[in-house]
Amino acid sequence: MRNNKNEFVKPGGLDLKDRLVSIQRVTKVTKGGRAFGFTAIVVVGDENGVVGHGLGKSKEVATAIAKAVEDAKKNLVRIALHNSTLPHEQKGKHGGAKVFIKPASQGTGVIAGGAVRAVLESLGVHDVLSKSQGSSNPHNVVKATFDALLRLRNADTVAKERGVSLEKVFNG
Repeated sequence: MRNNKNEFVKPGGLDLKDRLVSIQRVTKVTKGGRAFGFTAIVVVGDENGVVGHGLGKSKEVATAIAKAVEDAKKNLVRIALHNSTLPHEQKGKHGGAKVFIKPASQGTGVIAGGAVRAVLESLGVHDVLSKSQGSSNPHNVVKATFDALLRLRNADTVAKERGVSLEKVFNG
């Protein structure tokens, strides 16, 4: 899908770890009363540049989580990282949620909350600063974080897009 280093990945052969971002009890009102169910948002990643997110719905919590993990494995992407952080700062948006992610120096840690933290830790980023603004809806925050991550470009990609050498990208 993308021509820079962020591309879709097949899950075969990867050691994926899943993180539960959110679980919600939902209700459907029917003629016979209320029918309860669950929705789960899960982020999976190999903590080495591959990450994906998924949504699962079921009458039971365990099956909702299992469905979310399967969905997440179908949406894996590889993100270009720079050592233990990001190549540059970036903003992402989805619905009413806005996410700002910024590289940090070695030893800073993951300064992020909730859904953003789950995505960045699954990705394998160890030093990053982030700010989530607008809606705190976990669905939209996860998708806004993915929007920001998919917009990241490393130096090799920039040089290739401009048709210049790597030295010219840094030296002007």
